[in-house]
Amino acid sequence: MKQYLSKLIEGSTLSREESHDIMVGITDQKYNEYQIAALLMAMQMRGVTVDEMLGLRDGLLETGKYIDLEDYDTLDIVGTGGDGKNTFNISTCSAFVIAGAGYKVSKHGNGSSTSVSGASTVLQGHGVKFTDDVDTMRRSLDEAGICYFHAPLFAYGMKFVGPTRKSLAVPTCFNLLGPLVNPCHPKYSLHGTANQAQLRLYTNIHQQIGDNYGVITSYDGYDEISLTSGFKLCTNHFEKVYTPIEMGFDYVSPTEIYGGATPADAMKIFDSVLEGTATRSQTNVILANAACGISVMNPNLSIADSVAQARESLESGRALNALKKFVEINQ
Repeated sequence: MKQYLSKLIEGSTLSREESHDIMVGITDQKYNEYQIAALLMAMQMRGVTVDEMLGLRDGLLETGKYIDLEDYDTLDIVGTGGDGKNTFNISTCSAFVIAGAGYKVSKHGNGSSTSVSGASTVLQGHGVKFTDDVDTMRRSLDEAGICYFHAPLFAYGMKFVGPTRKSLAVPTCFNLLGPLVNPCHPKYSLHGTANQAQLRLYTNIHQQIGDNYGVITSYDGYDEISLTSGFKLCTNHFEKVYTPIEMGFDYVSPTEIYGGATPADAMKIFDSVLEGTATRSQTNVILANAACGISVMNPNLSIADSVAQARESLESGRALNALKKFVEINQ
């Protein structure tokens, strides 16, 4: 680790191979928490590179558990986190809307690191028990249209940086890494980033990976479509700036999508959206994010048609049914 830290202190970057070796070393518990903290902060202050991210990703995937779902065309929808906005569980709620619209979703997530409620938090609140059993994953996809990967069960290296990340209490490159290590290597992804620099980094990473991607950032710092501002969407096919009006929605205020003070507050909003009792703003934010996920999987659809599919999923109750079936299978 000393040689890696020396390079970073001198202003140099690490190669993909060096970053891979660091991640393997972390998983093998070769480094103490002080060394890991120094590494994370050195990378954070300078800004992580594409090769460093790819190397860490290589190491996490190599030392983790792979789930073979190659015969499914699935989408992962997840934000990097760390935007400090404390919204309710927008990506997770959107995932059930996408599943209700007839698409397969292989969602990857974790508990909260910088907000009140992470994806795993809200699912646990519904009684979900996390598993790494592939047969359960397949049944979940077949019957509910969605399966869920609780990151610590698959990316084993994450648990060795977890305490350090929690102690630092600021975003690190591992916030950026989480969405890139989905254990089934889905063919499609919609990833939210908190700023333009992260959006460009993620776009370059996806181009190296070679998957079908969408990367979004809202111009006021949300790592998802917040409808509080315009946002940029980058995909394999195009880059475009949208406003809420262009998607058929009104602008919303940050307070309207706030997740509350407790996990129970966030879960109440989550449920109300799927049950059809949420506010117009809360519902529209979910429709916007789900529509972009749908458009990544079906790029021939117009944005209006993607929104229409998301709305039909929600208003017909199919999104809620996807959640109920998912909970039933995963208890």
